[in-house]
Amino acid sequence: MTDIHPVQLGKRVIDTGTAEPPHNRVTQQLSEVDEGIAVVESFSHCWALRTDEGLVCIDASGPRSGAVVVEALRNWSDDPVHTLVYTHGHLDHVGGSGAFVADAEARGHARPRVVAHEAVPARFERYRRTNGWNLAINRRQFGGVRPDIGIESEAGRFLPDDVAEPDLTYRDRVEIEVGGRRLELRHARGETDDHTWVWDSEDRAVYAGDFVIWVFPNAGNPQKVQRYPIEWAAAMREMLAAGAEKVYPAHGLPIVGRERVEIVLGDMAEALEHLADATLALMNEGATIDEIIHTVRVPEHLADRPWLAPQYDEPEFVVRNVYRQFGGWWDGNPAHLKPSRESALAAEMVALAGSVEALTDRALELAESGDLRLACHLVELAVAAEPEHEGAHRARAAVYWRRRAAERSLMAKGVYSAAARESEAVFGEVTGRDRMRDAIGKALG
Repeated sequence: MTDIHPVQLGKRVIDTGTAEPPHNRVTQQLSEVDEGIAVVESFSHCWALRTDEGLVCIDASGPRSGAVVVEALRNWSDDPVHTLVYTHGHLDHVGGSGAFVADAEARGHARPRVVAHEAVPARFERYRRTNGWNLAINRRQFGGVRPDIGIESEAGRFLPDDVAEPDLTYRDRVEIEVGGRRLELRHARGETDDHTWVWDSEDRAVYAGDFVIWVFPNAGNPQKVQRYPIEWAAAMREMLAAGAEKVYPAHGLPIVGRERVEIVLGDMAEALEHLADATLALMNEGATIDEIIHTVRVPEHLADRPWLAPQYDEPEFVVRNVYRQFGGWWDGNPAHLKPSRESALAAEMVALAGSVEALTDRALELAESGDLRLACHLVELAVAAEPEHEGAHRARAAVYWRRRAAERSLMAKGVYSAAARESEAVFGEVTGRDRMRDAIGKALG
């Protein structure tokens, strides 16, 4: 698929409604999508606009891809980068900014002016204060899927030291003019509280950042701070109301043509609105989060849309974020308000079951029957009760490898495979998924 122009591939997928993965291509190649407008398809895309005063670039990609992105741009244009816009402060969008600054210095150009929402510097400071935490969750989210994947720049540093701080910030809207191009930056909360989407009224084009990512909206992420699905949907409606005829996202394919824009953005807005409305309706009726997450679903007619596939985030996590935003952290179970230590509860469950083996045997039976949710509860109790028990950890690894295979979203796969590898580290073996059951049986005697 890498030899197909991104605009043509986007048109084909939307017109047919048929997925042609990968939608989120990481080719590191530049494609010109319109006169004077190009994209480098990277871990997070960089969009570049030619002007009479130099390039305006929207997002810098990540620490590991920034230099490659700059090289691709330089094969297209030698013009200085006049302005670099951050759609938001996530590392895969700002982490490559050091490469842009270094390129300017090497060429004797002025340092690019960096423009972002006023909340971006606060995000950077939060990343510095929570460096260890962010390294851990990043590796679990991505490295749990494949150990060599990660977006941090170097060991021990989540936010690279060379990330360029914003020179110009704004609150609600700001218009910038560079070399004859006028761009309006608009703030809206969605994936983050510092998100910008860029409106080019002359071209009828939206540079959407992570508002459009060609998978289900990342509005639920279980390891990250609050996301805003209701406001995300409202931003989709605002883009449509502005008259957008082109949408250029930070991940995935360009969307060109008013009808296609209406389909994709309309579907995204409807899906998020439905999840939020259904969740709030049940909350208003007194339902618990346990009841809500097992009830609320995406409307059936949207379930098979290629641009709503739950391959990164997923609807169940979005439902949890709606609940968290309006209902707080307590799940409604009185025992969970001030709970016992998990290890104490686990020890009691083992005592009732008669042995750790009784729990792991039942967990494996449940996993074999397809009840992976309940199986996970039992293996967690087993290892919490006896943290060094080899058989319990072998069962845990087996259950979570099976769980990983059954899931679609990268976030769920990352958490479950990371859990499996944690247990493998305890018994010192990388288990082959096809022979796990035999190994567990041997360990349990």
